[in-house]
Amino acid sequence: MHPKARIHADPAMEVDQMDCLPDALLLLILNKLEDVRSLGRCSAVSKRLNGLVPLVHDVYVKIDRVVAVDGDADDALNLASPKPRHIFSHFLKLMLFIIVKPFHHMRNPASTGRPLFPHLATHSPVQVLRSFSHVRNLRVELPAGDVGTEEGVLLKWRAKYGSTLQSCVILGGTLVGRKPTGTAGHEPLPLADDSGSMPESFYTNGGLKLRVVWTISSLIAASTRHFLLRSIINDHPTLRSLVLADADGQGVLSMGMEQLEEFRENQLSASACSNRTQVPACSMKLKYAPYLELPGGLALQGATLVVIKPSADVTGGCHVSRKETEAFVSGAFDGPFRFAAKALMKRRTYLLEMNGF
Repeated sequence: MHPKARIHADPAMEVDQMDCLPDALLLLILNKLEDVRSLGRCSAVSKRLNGLVPLVHDVYVKIDRVVAVDGDADDALNLASPKPRHIFSHFLKLMLFIIVKPFHHMRNPASTGRPLFPHLATHSPVQVLRSFSHVRNLRVELPAGDVGTEEGVLLKWRAKYGSTLQSCVILGGTLVGRKPTGTAGHEPLPLADDSGSMPESFYTNGGLKLRVVWTISSLIAASTRHFLLRSIINDHPTLRSLVLADADGQGVLSMGMEQLEEFRENQLSASACSNRTQVPACSMKLKYAPYLELPGGLALQGATLVVIKPSADVTGGCHVSRKETEAFVSGAFDGPFRFAAKALMKRRTYLLEMNGF
C-alpha cells in the first residue's frame, strides 16, 4: 500500500450522515420523540436541530415533581408529597424542576455561554411551551389525580371542554375480586338480569351522597384544569388537540380542534373562587348496578356511571347530540372499564339536575 494512502482518510467517512437527512425527515423523527425533555436535549446537539425543535408539531409534557418557587417551606413540603393536596390552586406558582432541568443548563450552540432558553427562569410550563411555535397536538400529564378516594375505590372521569363543559362521564365503584354465587360466608350476589333498581339502602346508607360528592369533586377538578389551560391555548393558535391527564389515570380533560376554536371565540366564565371556570347548570343521567363483573377476574361493587351535559345550550353553538354523547361515553375508558361503561349504559336511568357553581 502506498504510504500516502495511510495519510489521507476516506472523504466518505468524514461526512456527517445527519447532514444527509432532509429537514422534513428530521422533523418527522422529532415528532415521534414528543417528550419535551428529550427535545430539549436534542436542541443542544447542533445549530440545525436547535432551529428544528421549535417547529415540532407533537409535544408531550410529563410533570414528575413540583416544587414551590416562592420560598414557602410549608408549600414546598406539601407540593413535594406524592399526592399534593393543592396542586391546582398553586399551579401557576410552581416550577417544573424535572422538565426544565435539561433546558436550563443547555447553551445555545450559536452563541457562546448563552442559555438555550433564557426565559425559563420562572420555570413555568407555559413558558416552556412558548419555545415551541408550531404545536398541533399537546399532551400534558400531571403527577397525581385530583380527587381523593378510599382504598379500593375506583374513580375515573373524562371531560370534553370548549369554552365551557360540553360532556363529562364519571365511572365509580369498589374494585373487588369475583365471588361465585352461593360461596359460604358471602351473601348471594344480584342476578345479572335484575330490574336495575337501586336498593332502598342506597338512599339511607350514604351511597347516593357519596356519588354526588364524586361527581362534584370530578367537575371541580375538570374545571380547574380547564381554567389553567387558557394561557397555553391563547399562546398556541396552531393547536388542534389538547389532552390534560394525570399519572394515576383518574381524570382526563380533552379538547379537539372544534372545541379549541370555540374556546378562543368565547369569553371564559370564572367561578367565584377564581381559580377555575364555572361549571354550568347540568343534567345528569345516573346508571347503577349493585355488582358488575369485569373482564380479567375483577368486579365492581356499587358500579356507577354518571353522564353529564349542560342543561341549556351554553356551549357556544357546539351542540352535542345524543349520538355524540353515547360515542363519547363508549370511548371514555380503556380495557375492562370500557366494558363497565357500556354495560352500565344499558341499565335503568335516574335523572338528576344540578345548579351551576
